[in-house]
Amino acid sequence: MNETPEKPAAATKAAAKKAVTKKATAQKATAQKAVAQQATAKATTKKAPAAAEQAPAKKPAAKKAATAKKTATAKKAATAKKATAKKTMAKTTAKKTTAKTATAKAPAKKAPARKPESRAAMVRRARRINRELAELYPYAHPELDFTNPFELLVATVLSAQTTDLRVNQTTPRLFAVCPTPEDMAAMDPEQLEELIRPTGFFRAKTKSLLGLSAALRDRFGGEVPGRLEDLVSLPGVGRKTANVVLGNAFGVPGITVDTHFGRLARRFGWTTAEDAEKVEADVAEIFPKSEWTMLSHRVVFHGRRVCHSRKPACGACPIAPLCPAYGEGETDPEKAKKLLKYELGGQPGQRLKPPADYPGQPAPPMAPAAAAS
Repeated sequence: MNETPEKPAAATKAAAKKAVTKKATAQKATAQKAVAQQATAKATTKKAPAAAEQAPAKKPAAKKAATAKKTATAKKAATAKKATAKKTMAKTTAKKTTAKTATAKAPAKKAPARKPESRAAMVRRARRINRELAELYPYAHPELDFTNPFELLVATVLSAQTTDLRVNQTTPRLFAVCPTPEDMAAMDPEQLEELIRPTGFFRAKTKSLLGLSAALRDRFGGEVPGRLEDLVSLPGVGRKTANVVLGNAFGVPGITVDTHFGRLARRFGWTTAEDAEKVEADVAEIFPKSEWTMLSHRVVFHGRRVCHSRKPACGACPIAPLCPAYGEGETDPEKAKKLLKYELGGQPGQRLKPPADYPGQPAPPMAPAAAAS
């Protein structure tokens, strides 16, 4: 009876001991957990400053890289912009230049581009040029004043290296003193030099005039011969002078190749020769003999009035569409018009006594020596 009550007491004590043990275990676990949490917090705290220490180091490098990138981009953009501006300016300049050139050339009437022409085509074009010149200068004539073959011969010799105008202003006094070959051959050389001085090269010309006058007196009876071979035998008389005299004093066809005729014959594509006799031969093959004398006058007229040596008046030339050399001179019509000379430019001609059908004004005589000084 006494053993039964002791069992509950022992069980209670065991349960209490178990509870205490469990509580202790729980408290130990809690304590360990707290220690673990503190360790974690400490580690996190230590890691944070390290990260914080590293962040400032990385930030400037990233900022510097970004700045460099931004600068490079800006520089590249500026360079591209500058290149674009330069290109635009170049285009604008080219456009302006083109526009200016187009404006300058606008008034000009260009001849069509030419294809290589055959000999037959060149001859047709050359003869058409002659017809056009005949319409333009129906009054073409020798631009030296003369009344007989002797005066024409002397005037032609004097015309070397000077203008026909200067010769025409000089010969009236000369022929008043010595109207015949005999009179001129008997003249004092110094007196003759003084009379022809205005024409230039007066000493050489005096020698030629005295020589040819004496030859005419002694060999031809005081008469100018009408044959080419006789004329070229006279002192100071070449083929050009002989053709002038034959064509205009005797009616014998001849081609007069002076500087004007030679220049235009080459520009027209009739010849490429520079030698006067070769030019004459080339042109003679193109035109019938009956045209030679008047062709010479027309071509020389055109060379003196329109197709000048240094600056041809291409823009005012009626035969420009037929000319292979179109464009060598002034092509603007208004500017070209100002380059025209003699009757085409409203100026006096070269002859003091021009033919009746000449549409221009006669040239003025030479001023007296006293007034000129």
